[in-house]
Order: sequence, then C-alpha cells, then structure tokens
Amino acid sequence: MQRLPVVYRAEALDDIRDIYDAVVELSRNAHTAKGFVERIMARCRKIGDAPRGGRLRDDLAPGLRTVPFEHSAVIAYVVREDCVQITNVFYGGRDFEALYRPDEVEDE
Repeated sequence: MQRLPVVYRAEALDDIRDIYDAVVELSRNAHTAKGFVERIMARCRKIGDAPRGGRLRDDLAPGLRTVPFEHSAVIAYVVREDCVQITNVFYGGRDFEALYRPDEVEDE
C-alpha cells in the first residue's frame, strides 16, 4: 500500500499538549516531556506507512483504529481516502472507550 500523509484533528493536538504538560508535571523535566511527545508524533507519522495496521475498533466508531504507544498511551485514528487522521492520543490509562460510548440513559 502507498504511504498516506498523517494529519491531526484539533482534539489530537490538544491531547498531545496535555500529555506534554502531564509529563512535565510528573518528571519536572521539560526535556523529558519534549522527547516523549516527539516519540508520540514520530509514531503517528509511522502509521502512514501501514495505515490499516492498527486494531479496528468499529465497536467504538466507524473506521476507528487504535495502536498502543510505549505501554502508556493509545493513538486513535481513521484512514481517509487521501490521509491518516489522528483523532486522539490517550495517555495514562485514560478510559478512551468511554469517550466513544453514547451516554446511558438512567431509568426514572
């Protein structure tokens, strides 16, 4: 398959900024946080080399795929006709599946 360019939704870029902030807070080291975020973005770019390689998660959203990153994050994306779109990057065991489930209506 031909390599596809990788683009980021605004939400994914917000996630990456939040991850940077969290790693700075935990490590007290901006260099560590910058390196971690750079590795995440390098992994995102690599998805373009094999876009259908991630786990298909149609149970969460049509066409959604996920790949783990360093046992501490999950990259969510969709394959478009002309690109790979990174939709979110979830960090630190965040229950990303809950974000895709419709709100359950409580019985009254």
